[in-house]
Amino acid sequence: MRRSALLFTLALCPCAYAQTPTPNGNAALPDAPQPQSAVTLRNTPRHILSDQAAIWTSPARLRDSNLAGPAVLVLATAVLITTDHEVMASKVPTNTSLNKHAITASNALLGGFVAAPALVYGLGWIHGDSHATETGVLGGEAMVDSLAVSEVLKAVSLRERPATDDARGKFFQTSVGLDSSFPSNHSIIAWSSAAVLATEYDGPLTRLTAYGLATGVSVTRVLGRQHFPSDVLVGSAVGWMIGRYVVRRHRQ
Repeated sequence: MRRSALLFTLALCPCAYAQTPTPNGNAALPDAPQPQSAVTLRNTPRHILSDQAAIWTSPARLRDSNLAGPAVLVLATAVLITTDHEVMASKVPTNTSLNKHAITASNALLGGFVAAPALVYGLGWIHGDSHATETGVLGGEAMVDSLAVSEVLKAVSLRERPATDDARGKFFQTSVGLDSSFPSNHSIIAWSSAAVLATEYDGPLTRLTAYGLATGVSVTRVLGRQHFPSDVLVGSAVGWMIGRYVVRRHRQ
């Protein structure tokens, strides 16, 4: 089971990391076309299809210059997968009250991240601020992209939740159905939204707030015993990478 999980992670991480922009601002996808249409709600479905094509074909574009990130993520994920059971069994309290409060907090924080792009877009539309409306559209696009990727990975990984089988976290269990634990939807959505906000409004306070709250989502998913640490690590990393890719790929 561990070997299969690690092979799955090896295939996953480069796919996401190849979305990371190069220092000159261009996405690390040399064969992808440059933006051809404005960032509007009408064009968003077309952009999402373009994003998905780039995401799932990105391993073919890996180069020596962007291998370090996937290597670190794969190593960290491998370590966490091997320690997930021990952490959930001995480090994360099984306390009904604490677990429920953590779940409530994660849901509330996620709601904020989902609402933030819509709020920014609305304020931008009211005040004629094209930067704000662009941020709102790209935030929504990034979350849809991330959710689509997450659902595919869940369908492939079929990992048991911590509440099952004494938190063994087995992969490829058909009994899981549509409720796979790997990766965390909460984390991937929150981090993709946070990445768009922190990239479009690149100030220290914005970055600290966005990434701090996104970290809160990831941590509370573990404290709520809804996910293993490796679930939220991969969800957070992939969400961040996709969020940054969407901004660098489409912003005007």
